[in-house]
Formats: sequence, C-alpha cells, structure tokens
Amino acid sequence: MKVGILECGFPPAELVPGFGTYGAMIREMLGPHREYELFDVAAGELPDSADTAAAYILSGSSVGVYDDLPWIPALIRFVRDARGRAGLVGICFGHQAMAQAFGGAVAKSPKGWGLGNQRYDIPSRSPWMDDAAHIDAPASHQDQVVACPVGARVIASSEFTPYAGLDYGDAISFQFHPEFVPGFATGLLESRRERFGISVDAAIASYTGKNDCARVAAWIGRFLDHRAGSK
Repeated sequence: MKVGILECGFPPAELVPGFGTYGAMIREMLGPHREYELFDVAAGELPDSADTAAAYILSGSSVGVYDDLPWIPALIRFVRDARGRAGLVGICFGHQAMAQAFGGAVAKSPKGWGLGNQRYDIPSRSPWMDDAAHIDAPASHQDQVVACPVGARVIASSEFTPYAGLDYGDAISFQFHPEFVPGFATGLLESRRERFGISVDAAIASYTGKNDCARVAAWIGRFLDHRAGSK
C-alpha cells in the first residue's frame, strides 16, 4: 500500500544527519514493505487528492494547531476531505490537528510540559491492538487535546494527558512519539533546554528505561493493513 507522510515540521537541524527527518523516522518505524511519499506540509505541499495514497500519517511539529500559519487551515481541510477515503494516523501535532479537524479542541495545557517516557493506561482496545494494560512511550508536548471529538474512543490515557490516544474507526492518533528512538529523544530535549524553561534531566534519564514504541508501531501497521484490506 502507498502511505503519504505529511511532514508538519522538522527536527533541529543538528539532529537530522544522525536520525533523519520525522518522515524518515516514520518510515523506519513502519518498515520498508510499504511505498511512501513525503509531503512538506509546512512548505505548502499537500497531495493533489485524498486518493493519492491509501493512508496518510501526520507528523509532529514545534508549532501549535492554533498558530496563524497559512498551511494549517489547508491541512485541516485536507484531513476532513480524506477521512473515510484514506486511513489517517496522527502523531503529536498530527494527533492534535486531527482532533481539531473532527470537532475537538486543542490548547496549551496549564499543566506544563509532558516530557520523557510517559506511562499511558489503555481504557479500551481496538481490533488492531493487543492486550497491553498500559504502555510507556516518549512524549514532548505542552499542547494537548482538551475536548474529545464526538464519536472518538479513548484508547490511551494518563492523568496528565487524558486524550493521549484516539480511535475514530477510520482514523487513529497518538499524542506521544512511537517513532522516536532514545538517542533522538535525548538529543531533542538537550537541544531545547532553554525553550522548556525547566530541568529536563529526569526526562532524559527516563529514556534509559523500557519503552513500547515497537508495540505501538505494530498497532499502527495493523491498522494500516486493516484499512488496506477494507478498501
């Protein structure tokens, strides 16, 4: 199947030589057995049609869905048009953009930053998931979904991020980053220490522990395969 990767942002330039762009990380996460096409959404690139690919994955970004940038409304329109015509997967900013597009709300959380490996409970399961009671995965966000779109089921949740994973039936999204490897996640926090305004040492230390990124990657893969089989 062909997967369109909508790159909504890029990592710090100094980390790209070692780890690649967000699009490259997503390809690495999902494996080489699919066809991929990358679109630099922040530069105004979008597919000509929702039918260009069987599925689309929206990447993370350092901007907010509420920022006054011309490409964000265009992305929201594309996501609305693509829903039901292609599978949709959102990661971090992509998770927020999909929630905004489908009637939810996103805001800068007064709780502050969610950084490092975070634990999420699994309140409900979809057929493409396994029997995990909880997962641990890297997070790097201050914005989060604060109102769940009607019809979306919560499939990952924490006290800090109640709507950390959503299943719309024909689309899924996650606030955390299953595509991040520990080396990149560490480098990202190191490069943004001043922006966070808080100590990130504990968050960096958390990356030495286990994570469930491979497990979530398998979930996404099975979702994509299910969507391809249903077409």
